[in-house]
Amino acid sequence: SFRAKLSDDFSFDFVDGFLSSGPAAGIDLFYPPPYHSFWNTLAVADVRKAHSWLRDLLERDGPYDGVMCFSQGCSLIASFCLYHQAETPNQPLPFKVAVFICGGVPLQVLEDVGIEVSQEAWDMNNKSSQALAEQASSDAILKSGLNRWTNANGTTTSGDMRPDLKDVFGLNFENMPKHLRIKIPTVHIYGNKDPRCPASLQLVHFSDPTLRKTYDHGGGHDVPRKTDVSESIARLVEWTALAATVLR
Repeated sequence: SFRAKLSDDFSFDFVDGFLSSGPAAGIDLFYPPPYHSFWNTLAVADVRKAHSWLRDLLERDGPYDGVMCFSQGCSLIASFCLYHQAETPNQPLPFKVAVFICGGVPLQVLEDVGIEVSQEAWDMNNKSSQALAEQASSDAILKSGLNRWTNANGTTTSGDMRPDLKDVFGLNFENMPKHLRIKIPTVHIYGNKDPRCPASLQLVHFSDPTLRKTYDHGGGHDVPRKTDVSESIARLVEWTALAATVLR
């Protein structure tokens, strides 16, 4: 994995969600219970409850230089950052950098902070969520293995990875309030075959373009354990460490 390619200066704490849950699609093939999550629904009240839990954890176990998250973890951290910018923009976040892997920000949260979410964005969100549930399922894994991954448009190409800012899968970032941008260095890692890739790309545009890096690992809703992918992610993690040092 990429951690094996980092120096001993890096340490990681692996944090479980605070709620008991069933396994995400396909997870039970690889990992036994118990399973955990940060929420059972994407209702704003449930997301805010997860933020309170996260804030308590950071205060109790931190300080941390950065956070690294995957899938639902990205939704947790991204929404935490957006509410922070909406409500306490003059205070620093409780971490200096963030690495997002295969995840986005819930559209429910965007509407709650006053961002217009088009029907096109909702349609893509629902379509890609359903596609992920199908392609990540145990049946799909056993039947097709890595060949099961296609993005929400039904392709495995990356031709639409740089959408028009006026229409990033239904979100208009030219009209996006500047104060809602995530103001810390961020890394955005996604796979062009991931059905949820559109959500990852939307999240990219919530970050400061002068403080972000992106990387397409070429796979699906996972982190391929290929040498070149591991080395690339390790270099990006090293960049966040340098960025955190410079911005202290």
